Amino acid sequence: MPESYNICLDVGGTKVLGAIFNEKDEIIYRLKKRSKSGGEGTADVEKVIIDVVEEMIAESGIDRKKLNAIASCAPGVIDQDTGVVLFTPNLPWRNYDLAGAMRKKFGVPFYVGNDVNLGVLGEYQYGAARGYKNVVGFFVGTGMGGGLILNGELYTGHQFKAAEYGHMILDPEGPLCNCGQRGCLEAFSSKQGMTAYIRQQLSRGRESMMAEAVQEGVFRSKKLKKALAAGDEVAMEAVDRACHYLAIATGNMINTFSPDLVLYGGGVIEAVGEIFLEKVLKEVDRYCMTAIRPTVDIKIAELGDDSILYGDLALIKGL
Repeated sequence: MPESYNICLDVGGTKVLGAIFNEKDEIIYRLKKRSKSGGEGTADVEKVIIDVVEEMIAESGIDRKKLNAIASCAPGVIDQDTGVVLFTPNLPWRNYDLAGAMRKKFGVPFYVGNDVNLGVLGEYQYGAARGYKNVVGFFVGTGMGGGLILNGELYTGHQFKAAEYGHMILDPEGPLCNCGQRGCLEAFSSKQGMTAYIRQQLSRGRESMMAEAVQEGVFRSKKLKKALAAGDEVAMEAVDRACHYLAIATGNMINTFSPDLVLYGGGVIEAVGEIFLEKVLKEVDRYCMTAIRPTVDIKIAELGDDSILYGDLALIKGL
């Protein structure tokens, strides 16, 4: 087999993570750069992506002529056929032909998909979801993303807009979500949701180790892990609340799809996944049919930060 390489990218609101895969699907080089995407324009994020790819090629020493393809994720709605980013909430892209711009720059095929769709696909092909045919994936991070594998294929729905079940409404009178609705799963169980709860408790005069962590934005997952280990009462309440609503949502998805596997991934799960899993498992049986629940496994993703990178690779390979 002639030597060739694929470059895979995880593009988020604050960083671009890149990896080079060899022909054995092994990561031989990786790089992460911070990006400041808040309204600075398309060209600024594009420049960080280009810088990451160029630096990885230069520093790894691979032959540019042996580059097979590049793939990337983006949070939001992406036309996976054309590589056009239709909308993304955390990046300045609207109807932006990312794939076209990158093909012109690097002269190789460039593929784009939704971040959590690709994270679930990566786990399905290379991680914890291998061997399952129907997978419901919840990725708990700053927001709450979803991904579906149905009958062995990634399900993206009409115009690639499926699996936004972070915005299933669990309490129509609940907290306001960034999507404009009230009581979405994301408003309860994401870092944004937990941050809002912690701030509310602080405003009532309660004390928490998380006070500084939520002062200027959502907390970092490592801060939550430290607070939970110390028995911080407010942090524990925020997690209990998040897991309660995640259990309800999980039950709803189990009843809807009867999957082989429900998979939890994302930054929060990577940091405190065992705590989340334990709490969800204590509750989830209440919210799904007794005839369905015994046929469903519930697991934590195993690829960590690399879930999306392996999903990119699967996209390149047509898996």
